[in-house]
Amino acid sequence: MQMETIQAVAGEPSDEDYRRLLELRTGLRRFLRWSEQHARSAGLPPAQHQLLLAIRGHRDPRGPTVGDVADHLLLRHHSAVGLVDRAESAGLIAREQDADNHSVVRLRLTERGTAQLEALSEQHLEELAHLAPTMHALWDALEEGRAGDSGSARHPAAPPLGSS
Repeated sequence: MQMETIQAVAGEPSDEDYRRLLELRTGLRRFLRWSEQHARSAGLPPAQHQLLLAIRGHRDPRGPTVGDVADHLLLRHHSAVGLVDRAESAGLIAREQDADNHSVVRLRLTERGTAQLEALSEQHLEELAHLAPTMHALWDALEEGRAGDSGSARHPAAPPLGSS
């Protein structure tokens, strides 16, 4: 299916723009629901699955702090602390004192947490591979629409150039 350029950049959204927005939101919601169901099937509350991913995907090799995962999960610090407490009680994660700064606590996955995350991540990557063509087409249509707006910078949520 050929995606037409999104016209909203130049003015009022078209009927096709609204259809694409609906398709995008519906697709995202279906993927999130699918993800939550798979996490539950694996014996994890969806929030704990997200926490495990936030820890494993964190760029700092020392591991994230509770504040770091709160930022990634869009949670308040005290909510993240409760989530970390429950995951630690379940044997999925561990807290460790930072080697350089003893007032900082880092989070790491346990063997059990690693195994559960790996199994879920394999399923998620497979599902995302099925969604990739649709998402690429939507991004391409967005980028084509923005290309007509010569003075604008790339949107921060856009994929890096050359990543398709």
